[in-house]
Amino acid sequence: MLADLADPDETSHHLSGPNLRPPMNDPRLDLTDLFAFSAPGDRTVLIMDIHPFAGENDALHPDAVYRINVDTDGDHRADVAFSFVFSAPGNGQQTVTVYRATGAQAREHDAVGDPVITNAPVDLGPDPRTVETGPYRFFAGLRSDPFFADLEGIGNDFQWTGHDAMADKNIFGLVLEMPDAELSSDPEIGLWMRASLRRNGQLKSVDRGAHPSLTAYFNEEDVKDAYNEGEPATDWDTYLQPWTAVLQYTGGYDPQTAEQTLRTVLPDVLRFDRSKPAAYPNGRKLTDDVTSMRLAMVSGGKITTDHIGPHDDLLSEFPYLGAPHGAPVAG
Repeated sequence: MLADLADPDETSHHLSGPNLRPPMNDPRLDLTDLFAFSAPGDRTVLIMDIHPFAGENDALHPDAVYRINVDTDGDHRADVAFSFVFSAPGNGQQTVTVYRATGAQAREHDAVGDPVITNAPVDLGPDPRTVETGPYRFFAGLRSDPFFADLEGIGNDFQWTGHDAMADKNIFGLVLEMPDAELSSDPEIGLWMRASLRRNGQLKSVDRGAHPSLTAYFNEEDVKDAYNEGEPATDWDTYLQPWTAVLQYTGGYDPQTAEQTLRTVLPDVLRFDRSKPAAYPNGRKLTDDVTSMRLAMVSGGKITTDHIGPHDDLLSEFPYLGAPHGAPVAG
């Protein structure tokens, strides 16, 4: 039963569409990880990573709306939202505009609200170009994928290899830092990310998530599209029963213990009490070992680690994500 825990190439939120593929079979729409932690000066950092296995010739989708949703009152509905819209790429360049919406507008999937950052460059080089506008600090560009896991070992009946499958892989990172009050006066917030694609004048949600390694471990192939279109506010009613069955099968949980365990990830909203240090599942730092935590959860404590640690290329300051692999080092 433990051997059935997950597809080896689909941990964290990478390849979150059906059949080990990106949503809509387009890696530009594949959300990989969400991070939230505090920075000095009463500031909050939000990071959304997109496009697994990205390269310097790649770009993000000009017909998509990428979004970080923020719940400020605990009802699992967006009260503040940041939308990221990219230009069509040309001559190896691309720009992005960031919108901030509140209230009813925050619950739309479209890029509505006020532009807070306009036409920021998408960076492909090793030395990050950051943008500062008003209270916001922002970066968008190709960076080293911070996720770490022995995916080969997971797929080989937990015979660990010591190999970090993401050690030399890249993603596109969107990093937004702002004063705490730009999100909420209350220190506790909830977060999730979403990607929506415009086709024939209609905007359709094609990926969403907050916690790492949920779709990989809990969702059957035939429900992944519906999950990606769904709303956190309905997660508990929709997924409690099937996910309880997963924990009973993989970890030997009784129904009551399974329900209590699932309260940390259902609804699929990353809670972050900013009055406390970030440490998953209270927010998420780039160094948090979420793979080991999820393995322990789904195995009922029988597997507690994959013996892989955080990457050593992370930056101690903004934008925190390491330089992209394959990029020449400035000298």
